[in-house]
Amino acid sequence: MSDGFNLRLRRSRPSVVACSPTLGPLGAVNLMPAYFAEENALEARIVRSSRWRRVVSVLLRWLTYAAATVTAAVLLFVVGYILVRGVPALTPDLFQWEYTSENVSLLPALASTVIMALLALALAVPVGVGAAIYLVEYARRGSRFVRLVRVTAETLQGIPSIIYGLFGMLFFVTACGWGLSLLSGACTLAIMVLPVIMRTTEEALMAVPDSYREGGFGLGAGRLRTVARCVLPSAVPGILGGVILALGRCVGEVAALLFTAGTVAQIPDFAGQGIFALFDSCRTLAVHMYTLACEGLHVNEAYATSVVLPILVLLLNAAMRVVAQKMEVSKK
Repeated sequence: MSDGFNLRLRRSRPSVVACSPTLGPLGAVNLMPAYFAEENALEARIVRSSRWRRVVSVLLRWLTYAAATVTAAVLLFVVGYILVRGVPALTPDLFQWEYTSENVSLLPALASTVIMALLALALAVPVGVGAAIYLVEYARRGSRFVRLVRVTAETLQGIPSIIYGLFGMLFFVTACGWGLSLLSGACTLAIMVLPVIMRTTEEALMAVPDSYREGGFGLGAGRLRTVARCVLPSAVPGILGGVILALGRCVGEVAALLFTAGTVAQIPDFAGQGIFALFDSCRTLAVHMYTLACEGLHVNEAYATSVVLPILVLLLNAAMRVVAQKMEVSKK
């Protein structure tokens, strides 16, 4: 390899001579020095450019490693701090069925969180998925209406949750007369997570190849059957990702629920009141943690609640993934 490279460097270079039009060969000027100088300058620029690219590549690689290290360190610090402060405060009194000022039990808030999150998803998922199916499969692509809906959904994702809380208080609590209740909070959460579910479902449907649709149409299936049998099963992972994001926001929301669901630490009495228990006021785990921290009397119990909250989110996400996998297996 080195011998070939040296031979290439020692190759004969062409003679570059310019002749004068009046003197002929007598007025010839040797241009070889200028030719060699230009070639050497070009090689020097190539070498400098190659060195600069290597330096930039190494710098960007180390910046990426540093960013990943800082992110992981911050996450580990937050989780570790919560575990150190919260795990020792986990006592059996925190899991009593009824809340009192002595035990400050989180079990009623835990049950209310699960019920409110599931109710909000039950309201938002059918509407969001249905809207996404219409925009991708039925509406004319690139139309003004489709662009308007997409811009509106993206705008709604950036609205602060306190605005949703004020809207829920004015509309559901006051105008509809539902008061501070589980139903008011769930409807507010459903409106909050609806843009997330719709946009993620839309992206998942657009990621499905058109050959799936063409295959369904070629077999004689209608549009509805093609969407239900060919398109939606392939888009389930993307739809599930949007639902998980929506679930995380429902479980961790505080500001909107303070104005719509209230802060009463109780489990809605569905056994005694039936469906009318939806109009009972309740508090979620996030609101429970916020209330204890603001009071300043049970800070350790607030840290204990912060330990239970992410565990609850992980369990709900795992349960949803198991359900989605069973749905895929049954369809196959």
